[in-house]
Amino acid sequence: MSAPRRDDIAVPTLPSRSVSDTLAFYRRLGFDCEILGVGDSYAMLRPGAVELHFLTHLGLLPDESNAGCYIRVSDVESICRDFALAQLPRRGIPRQDALEDKAWGMREFAIVDPDGNLLRVGQTLRQ
Repeated sequence: MSAPRRDDIAVPTLPSRSVSDTLAFYRRLGFDCEILGVGDSYAMLRPGAVELHFLTHLGLLPDESNAGCYIRVSDVESICRDFALAQLPRRGIPRQDALEDKAWGMREFAIVDPDGNLLRVGQTLRQ
């Protein structure tokens, strides 16, 4: 395989106990959602240029999940505000963590969905 080109993308496939419940959660956050596959087995979400896929995993234990992804954006503050409209709690599962400047040079926040998937959303801090 040759090196990826600038317009190539990687798409995470995250576990879901129920694709329809996962879609309902992400719709609350403002994602456009589309189900692909048969029944409740697979979903694809496309909020803008970002793409997330979810695959049914019936034995998933959300508090033991270590699945997740990082979404790099150009305006993390507006996305954080938009997601906050869903009024997720700050603790537990699901939740939305606070927006913070991190030591590794990113301004970011995190969402943990009902299946325990960790989505970090961040932008590079300007030097």
